[in-house]
Amino acid sequence: MTILRFLARRLIYSLVVLVGVLIVVFALAHLVPGDPVRIALGTRYTPEAYDALRHASGLDRPLPAQFVSYLGHAATGNLGVSFRSGDPVAQVLAERLPATVSLAVVGIVLALAIALPAGIYAAAHEGRLSDVIVRITSQFGVSVPDFWLGILLISLFSTTLGWLPTSGYRPLFDDPTGWLRHVILPGLTVGLVAAAIMTRYVRSAVLEVSAMGYVRTARSKGLSPRVITLRHVVRNALVPILTITGIQLATILGGVIVVEVVFAWPGLGRLVYLSVAARDYPVIQGAVLLIAVLFLAVNLVVDVLYALVDPRIRLS
Repeated sequence: MTILRFLARRLIYSLVVLVGVLIVVFALAHLVPGDPVRIALGTRYTPEAYDALRHASGLDRPLPAQFVSYLGHAATGNLGVSFRSGDPVAQVLAERLPATVSLAVVGIVLALAIALPAGIYAAAHEGRLSDVIVRITSQFGVSVPDFWLGILLISLFSTTLGWLPTSGYRPLFDDPTGWLRHVILPGLTVGLVAAAIMTRYVRSAVLEVSAMGYVRTARSKGLSPRVITLRHVVRNALVPILTITGIQLATILGGVIVVEVVFAWPGLGRLVYLSVAARDYPVIQGAVLLIAVLFLAVNLVVDVLYALVDPRIRLS
């Protein structure tokens, strides 16, 4: 019952945040300079077509009426129609979401595969040469711009070696081999940057737990370093590790715009980039709303994992 109350509180908090996001997204979209209807019409502009599209989009109504209508439509999944393509925004987002999710999963798996052993190893050898090497490498990874790393990987594995394609995307279930070949470079770019950040957090968390009294007691009992590390240190360092993992996963799901543009990856980040350039307000609003939902969903899952890992959290 306690876990259900904990989950109910987190859901209420998430709904409050989501309403705030809706307000901010609606306000920002109307504060951006430029007339989206005029831009959408382009060379097809006529006063009659302009008035018709403006009326069809509801932009000729007062802002409070527009906001109430927007809330009602958003609650039912109706996010409007794209000014640029004429397709329903929900359909446009549904087409882009699988590419973003697949990139996020590959990126976070690679990041964890690198950060966990590297961070734990560095903490276990604090102050030694191996620890210094891990810290310098992770600092270099944090400092390197992701677009530069992506271009470097393209230059090496695509242009020089010819092993992998430079850009593009293949659906996972339609062409698994093609999807794997296309996802490796953007996934590696995202994963290496995330791994550099996460390694530092893992190392700090493990060092903090290693200084606790119960770890010193375990050492005094003569337990092996491996048992102490896995059973006492890593297990109790999971909360901060879950935190940084959730943050990195939410960031990738939110759309790594530069990486997606470099690799022509048809995800949410590239969609937002193109929509801002075209002043496509409905798509911008829908994409930001979806990104906010993804952030909240990841945070909710992380909160539940907190409660499962540490019972003191759900009782607080």
